[in-house]
Amino acid sequence: MSRLDSSAPDFGAVLYVQHHDWLRTWLRRNLPSSHDAEDVAHDTFVRVLRARVDAQLREPRAYLATVARRLVANFHRRRAIELAYLEVLASLPEERVPSAEVQAVMCERLTELDAMLDGLGRKVKQAFLLAHFDGLAYPQIAERLGVSVRTVQNHVATAVAHCCLLMD
Repeated sequence: MSRLDSSAPDFGAVLYVQHHDWLRTWLRRNLPSSHDAEDVAHDTFVRVLRARVDAQLREPRAYLATVARRLVANFHRRRAIELAYLEVLASLPEERVPSAEVQAVMCERLTELDAMLDGLGRKVKQAFLLAHFDGLAYPQIAERLGVSVRTVQNHVATAVAHCCLLMD
């Protein structure tokens, strides 16, 4: 493929025309439906255009694939969160199941929390979730994770501080 100059006024249009079909086909192999592939392809182009790439793209498909891979990973993480939430809802008595609107908001919040906790160590994330979502006491968490109660306190404090920094 030819080099694309991202400073050209029609960069986005040329990039889209030359590579959209390829990207959508590539994504279709990694996503459950053609609609999902189309959505992620769209999001990929939006991200690339917002990034305002300064240098000329020597390998536009490689660049698009890198951005798309991250979006596919996010897609699968979000799907896993939604499925776990739906499992919890299925276990509730009918009168305790929230409205569809509340469910949508909760899925969005859970996805945001997952993104905020991303980058923390596995045990730090686990300690936080066990304390705040499962309601376990620190000694129970320490036993489950095979660490001291003091370590659990440090893990939860680390996770809370991390989330607070990201919220500011």
